[in-house]
Amino acid sequence: MKKKVVLAFSGGLDTSYCAIYLSRDLDLEVHSVIVNTGGFSKEELELIEKKAYALGVTSHHAVDAVEGYYNSSLRYLIYGNVLKNNTYPLSVSAERVTQATAIANYAKDIHADFVAHGSTGAGNDQVRFDMIFNILIPGVGIITPIRDLKLSRDEEIDYLHRHGVEINAEKAKYSINKGIWGTSVGGKETLTSNGMLPEEAWPTQVTKTDAENLELEFAKGELTSVNGVHYDHPVQAIQALQVITAPFGIGRDIHVGDTIIGIKGRVGFEAAAPMVIIKAHHALEKHTLTKWQLSWKDQLSMFYGNWMHEGQFHDPVMRDIEAYLSNSQKTVNGKVFIQLFPYRFVVLGIESDNDLMSSKFGSYGEMNEGYTGDDVKGFSKIFGNQVSIWHKVNASKS
Repeated sequence: MKKKVVLAFSGGLDTSYCAIYLSRDLDLEVHSVIVNTGGFSKEELELIEKKAYALGVTSHHAVDAVEGYYNSSLRYLIYGNVLKNNTYPLSVSAERVTQATAIANYAKDIHADFVAHGSTGAGNDQVRFDMIFNILIPGVGIITPIRDLKLSRDEEIDYLHRHGVEINAEKAKYSINKGIWGTSVGGKETLTSNGMLPEEAWPTQVTKTDAENLELEFAKGELTSVNGVHYDHPVQAIQALQVITAPFGIGRDIHVGDTIIGIKGRVGFEAAAPMVIIKAHHALEKHTLTKWQLSWKDQLSMFYGNWMHEGQFHDPVMRDIEAYLSNSQKTVNGKVFIQLFPYRFVVLGIESDNDLMSSKFGSYGEMNEGYTGDDVKGFSKIFGNQVSIWHKVNASKS
């Protein structure tokens, strides 16, 4: 009886090679699985399934992980206003965690002996997938043909041709990875330290040129409505917002960061809805949270985003931070008003019943209602008392 291997399958060159190699060279029973985190249409998933069976897999399974991805990860990236290096909303790295976890669970469900993926030895994904598999399915072997055999693209194409599989040998100028939390774009311009992606490289072209007003509503930190239209789940609101904002070319940038394997890298991305949501949410928080809530959130969120980027989602400290982030969102309620322009947007302001900038307590720089000038005199003296003592004690010793 053949041993089972679950193959993380996308339908691309690397995973197509793996499907043939695992079944014909290693004589394994191949069960392919694709995890959709918002990057595939129904039609695309159907084509990928046809391709998998044409490559000889025993079974193919598609996991719809879009809402699960939001529930387990994206909501906390929004709560934390997470932008790695103040730039990147973790468009790919967070979804890889969800995909690896779903693949591990599927391997467990069908009692697989092995799990395989098409990562090379050059990037972050190999670490994320291997580590999560080691954590969740420690008794299951990991097979990585592209990495282990150190295969070139031409070698993979030649191998597939020898096995009767025709594949387009033309290498795309840009590698694109699409998901609900953004699309990454890699090309020759991102391989060096200088150079911006040209207009034609961006998956969404700019077709809106006139300014538009936008209204977002949040309840306990979660996006619930866009322009007055309420959605049952935040995923639906994110998708609706993407349709509105992406044609402006909003959310385009190049992220420069430190990889898990110790080298620096650049990648282009477009993330219109994520960038608008994070900035709108942050604006609402600045009105509805205290300064120490904001301060601790910043520190915990930075760690959370970095640890997520490195695939360490299953570390229990992540659940601890999520508990803090969730609790902090109780008062993050209200509307945020935004104006959209080509390539940029402006947060105009907010309306919230939880707004701490209430005129009942005074207007900054103009009038106070909750204390007197004499109160401030005494407070100022006490607030600086210890520093004052230090200077008095040490003045004669300098």
